[in-house]
Amino acid sequence: MTKSIHIAIINYPNALQSAVHGFRELFLLANQVIIENQVEIQFTVTIIQPETDLDGSSQNDIVILPPSLGGNYYITPQPELLQYLKDAHQKGAVLCSACAGTFILAKSGFLDNRVATTHWQLADKFNELFPKVSLEIESLLINDGDIISAGGLMSWIDLGLEIVAQFANPNVMRTLGKILIVDTGKREQRYYGSFTPKFNHGNKQILQVQHHIQANYSKTLNVQILAALACMSERTFLRQFTNATTLKPIQYIQKTRVQKACELLETTPHSFEKIALNIGYNDVNSFRKVFIKIIGLSPSAFKARFV
Repeated sequence: MTKSIHIAIINYPNALQSAVHGFRELFLLANQVIIENQVEIQFTVTIIQPETDLDGSSQNDIVILPPSLGGNYYITPQPELLQYLKDAHQKGAVLCSACAGTFILAKSGFLDNRVATTHWQLADKFNELFPKVSLEIESLLINDGDIISAGGLMSWIDLGLEIVAQFANPNVMRTLGKILIVDTGKREQRYYGSFTPKFNHGNKQILQVQHHIQANYSKTLNVQILAALACMSERTFLRQFTNATTLKPIQYIQKTRVQKACELLETTPHSFEKIALNIGYNDVNSFRKVFIKIIGLSPSAFKARFV
C-alpha cells in the first residue's frame, strides 16, 4: 500500500517564489522517480498562505519555510504562524527551513540549545536575535532529526533532496539529482562565503587595529604588535578585540589572508605558492592547512570549482 507523505510549504510574505513552487515541482519529479523505482510512498504537496490557510487540524509530515526575498516578515512573523508550527511539531511533523526561514523556526523557540544554519550573510543578525541557538554557519545543511535547516538562497534544492533521501531513499535522491543536473555530493556553505569583518562595534581602538590589519595583512602581525598599536596591554587587547569582532586576533588575521587568497585565486593566474608568499606566508604548506581549515577545500579544488 502506497503511503502519502504530506508536505506543507509556507508561502509567507516575500518568500522566494522560485523556491515555493520549485519545492512543489521537485517533489512531483521525485514522485515519478519513486514510481519507476517501485518505492511505496508518494509526496503530497500543499502551498499554504499564512494569512488565510493556517488550519491547525491538518496533519502534515513535513512543514517547509522557504527563503525570503526581502522585507522583515521572517524577523517578525505573525503569531498564528508560530502557533501553527508548534501544533504541527507536536503532531510529529519534521520542520524544515532554508536561508532566512530559519529565523522563523528560531522565533518559535524550537532551536534553543540546538544547532542550525542560515545564510552566512545573516549570521550576525541571527546570533544577535537568538543567542541560545548554536549557529553553524559553515554548514550548508543540518539534519537534526525533527528539524532540518539549510543555508543560502538556493540551498532549498539541497533541502528538497535531503527530504527525498530521508523519506524515500538515497537512491531516489541521486537519480532525481541526475534528472535535475544538480550536485548531490556533500557541500558546505563555507565554500561560498566571504569574510566580512564587523566594523560597527563602536570600539575605536579596535577599529584602528582592524584597519591596520586590512592594509598590512602581508606583513608580520602578532598580538604584541597589535596591542601596542591599540595602546593596550596584551590581555586587555585580546579581550576587547574578541568582544568587538567575535574572533581572536590570530583567527581574524587568518580569515583576512584567506579571503585575499581566494580573491587572487579567482582573479589572477598566480600559483598558490606565489599567492601565499605575497600575503605574508613563507611556509606554503602551513598556509595551505589554514586555507583548507577555513574554506573546506584545498586551493586547487577551490580554483577548479570557482574559476
